[in-house]
Amino acid sequence: MTVSETPRGTVLFPGAGSFGGEFRPLIRELEPLAWLAKYPGRFGRDFGTPAESFDQVVRLCTEQVSTRQLECPVLLGHSFGACVAYATAAMLEEAGRAISALVVVGATAPTRIAVPASATSTPSGTAAYLDNVDPTALTDLPSEEWREVVAETAMHDLRLLGQFPALQCKPVRCPVLAVRGDSDPLTSDAGIGEWEHATHGACSQHVFSGGHSDFLRSPDFASWFLEARGELG
Repeated sequence: MTVSETPRGTVLFPGAGSFGGEFRPLIRELEPLAWLAKYPGRFGRDFGTPAESFDQVVRLCTEQVSTRQLECPVLLGHSFGACVAYATAAMLEEAGRAISALVVVGATAPTRIAVPASATSTPSGTAAYLDNVDPTALTDLPSEEWREVVAETAMHDLRLLGQFPALQCKPVRCPVLAVRGDSDPLTSDAGIGEWEHATHGACSQHVFSGGHSDFLRSPDFASWFLEARGELG
């Protein structure tokens, strides 16, 4: 499948503390039909201050998708970003916008979300949490300064994620594709299977070899996504 055969745009929602690096292989495959959703405060002072609520993140992402006027986009989110993508899809559909599919990667179903207090109390606690969940999230960064930035950003994101279950999003109408790594400590087959309760459409699952996010950087994931996307028509 080539990019020219996949005319619908794809919006990518990064995980907690991430600036989108996990999506680089997929962006290369889909350019120019894929772009990152920008969270408040994430990309410098010119993009505002960090959000004060999870709802604020969702509303800003919804505005971004609406402004681009994409025709039936696919929303793909990783971990924290999967929850943002889900809530964004629900808000867009409520406004009358059609979504081709919601792809949730490395995220348990909304009814199972639980953020440990140790992950949101201090940046060092967040760093320890990230080391356990995704060992390369901090070690692959170029400097100690960047590690501090990512840990602090992830801490803020996880605090917002704690608000997510209370939003009680309506089930989306679009199909959901739930994906996990077979050694991901945050997910299970049962956990991603419960995404079926978050949609009135079809819900399918796919399991890759790997942990919480490393398989996202592999050509296998990009190939799978292109094929899965093509099946959406």
